[in-house]
Amino acid sequence: MTKKIGILGGTFDPPHFGHLLIANEILHNLHLAEVWFIPNQIPPHKQSNHFTESKHRLNMLKLAIKDNKKFKINTIELEREGPSYTYDTIHLLREQFPSYSFHFIIGADMIEYLPKWYKIDEMIKFVSFIGVKRHGYRTESNYPVTEIEIPLFDVSSTMLRDRLNNNESTAYLLPEDVKRYIEGNHLYGTR
Repeated sequence: MTKKIGILGGTFDPPHFGHLLIANEILHNLHLAEVWFIPNQIPPHKQSNHFTESKHRLNMLKLAIKDNKKFKINTIELEREGPSYTYDTIHLLREQFPSYSFHFIIGADMIEYLPKWYKIDEMIKFVSFIGVKRHGYRTESNYPVTEIEIPLFDVSSTMLRDRLNNNESTAYLLPEDVKRYIEGNHLYGTR
């Protein structure tokens, strides 16, 4: 029997409850065996290449997912140099795990961006896309995307970085262990 794996890529800078909610909803809706969080080295679609050091992002992600045995981290993109193209990642994962089926989870912002993805026409032949609604974005696409309804939770890493930098509340937006790690390492302007 094929093992169904959900893939959730991102910078996770920092990881928050929105990421965990998406992963958990997709895990149960699609009856996946696991969801793998794949932190990016350099995402090709981001304007800035200024991200928190990968070791900190990885440590925060470990703290964020530690209570769910079906959440795993795969560091395949952190181990490669240069931009993290999804095509290359999925190609390598399929070589390493030929009996697994991969379901790539994307937000509505990425659904709109799919036509610009590297080798998208080849990629849709061997990975299924799972789309999650996001406020302010359309989910229509000429590419095959299975849309999953999940509770809308409008939080972003950008908003959290701003709040942390301005010493504003992040209660109920990110796990306490992650917040303690951020403060202990003085990330995002925390003192």
